[in-house]
Order: sequence, then structure tokens, then C-alpha cells
Amino acid sequence: MKKIKYRFDPTNLQYVHVKTSAWIKLLRIFGFLSASLVAGFLFLTLAYSFLDSPKERLLKREISNYKMQIELLDEKGNKAELVMASLEERDEKIYREIFGAAPIDKAIRNAGIGGNNRYKSLDNFNNSESLVKLHEALDLLNRRMYVQSKSYDELTKLAKAKNAMLMSIPAIQPVANKDLKRVASGFGYRIDPIYRTGKFHAGMDFTSPIGTPVTTTGDGIIELVESKQWGYGNCIIVNHGYGYKSRYAHLSKFKVKKGQKVTRGQIIGFVGSTGKSTGPHLHYEVIKNKLPVNPANYYYSDLTPEQYEAILKLSNAHNQSFD
Repeated sequence: MKKIKYRFDPTNLQYVHVKTSAWIKLLRIFGFLSASLVAGFLFLTLAYSFLDSPKERLLKREISNYKMQIELLDEKGNKAELVMASLEERDEKIYREIFGAAPIDKAIRNAGIGGNNRYKSLDNFNNSESLVKLHEALDLLNRRMYVQSKSYDELTKLAKAKNAMLMSIPAIQPVANKDLKRVASGFGYRIDPIYRTGKFHAGMDFTSPIGTPVTTTGDGIIELVESKQWGYGNCIIVNHGYGYKSRYAHLSKFKVKKGQKVTRGQIIGFVGSTGKSTGPHLHYEVIKNKLPVNPANYYYSDLTPEQYEAILKLSNAHNQSFD
């Protein structure tokens, strides 16, 4: 029901119906709408200031998730860096020491990747500092991994060469002698069996029956197969490389020829008593860098520590040689 307004007219002493003009009504409507708009704007402003819209809540969850992922990646990067540091330390202090390789300069290991502002594309992000730091750490880690990989490639080659060297260096006895009873004379000055004077004995004598197999003590190439009526008699020299040679003298027969490749433990001849020999035995020498060395120091591969100590004592006994 439409509300009707009246006003009191003192002149006529009666109430008069009040009529509102269209202009006034229009102004009232406009004022109401303006006030509503202002109130709505204020309400929305306050609401958006203190309350998040669904889209904002979704974006904030995504940002929070990204921050958590960055933190997790940073933590994983730190753990990977610790593992990398451990590998580098082992590489420098153990592996490269074992194989005699030169250490890698720290400047090379920690060298960054060049370029002017490689991370410029990240500058517009809110967390650009964290992102740049993470990318720098990962790039450096990748660089260190690359250097370490190259180091392992080098060590692999050195290991193969080292294995070849270890197989070539004389390291066993040339005849079966597990009980150590066949050592007749050792390295050093001994009494010559013929001239009865002191003479330098450049090897070790092993007494064995004629025909006992003689084996090469390391991988190598047969350098000399020689027969003489005096001196070493029937003699073989094996060139092991790396500055090492070994000599097997007074043999009865040969089983190899000059230039033939041989491996440690391979039969190359048989014990005899040829040349300047007073009885069946093998005269064995180890030559390093053209100088004779004590063969007893090179039997570590087929003797226990106790046997090794025992044969050192036997080799030092001042007795008479067989040649």
C-alpha cells in the first residue's frame, strides 16, 4: 500500500495532502543508488583487503607449493653437494694417490659456467633470488660432476695400465719351492765354487732335478734365447717392460723362442746344469733399470708373509754359489 503523507496547514487549520515532484523522486532514487554503490564498493574493498577470493586462495596454494618445492630441491642439492665433496676427497686423497695421478686443481673443480647474466629470465619472479641461487648451485654441481667423471675416466685408464704393470713385474719364484728347501744361494757376495774366491752373485740359485719346469715370473716378451758352453749356459732373458727383466740360466731345454709373448707362470724351459755350473740348478736374476736387484724381494705373490720372511733370511746366508 502506497504511503500517503500529510502536512498541517495553519491557515486553513487542516491537514493537506503532500505531493512529491518527479524531480525529487528522481533525486532520491539517484541518491539511494549512489549510496548503495559507495557502500558496495567499500564492502568489496574491505572484503578483498581481509578476505581472499577463491582464485587468490588457489594462487596462494600454488605459490606455497612452489616455495616448498624450491626448499626441497635446495635440500636435495645440499645433500648431493655433500656426496660430491666426499667423492672428490676420495678421488684426491686415495684413488689419484694410488695410481700416481696429479691432483686436480680446485679452481678447475669449482669453475662456474661463463656467460653474462645467465639467469636474467628469472628476474621477474617474486622469488628470483632463491631461484637464481638454486640454479647456480645446480650448474656448479653439474660442472663438478663432469670434472669428476673425466677424472674417473683417467683413473680407469691408469688402473688398466697399473694392472698390466703389476702382472708384468716379477712376483713369483721361477720353480716350485713351497717348502723353501730349494734355495741354495742368494744375492750378494758369495764364494765362487770353482775359483774359491769371493765374487758378486747377481741372482739366486734354486737346486732342482734336471728337467724341473721353469716358469716366467711375470708377463713379458722373450728377449734372448741363448746357448753357451760357459757362463750362463742355456739362458733365457724375459723383458717385462717398466724397466724390468729376468734371467733364467743353466737350463737343459728351452720351450720358447725369441720374440714370443709369455705370461706369469708359463713354462719357458727346464732346469739343467749347462755353462759354468757345478750341479743341477736354476740361476735366476731380476734386473731393474739395467742393474741386478735381489730376487728375494719379488716373491710376494706366491708366499705367505711368514714364508717371505724365511726366504729373505735364506737368501742372505753367506754360502757357496752353484755357478
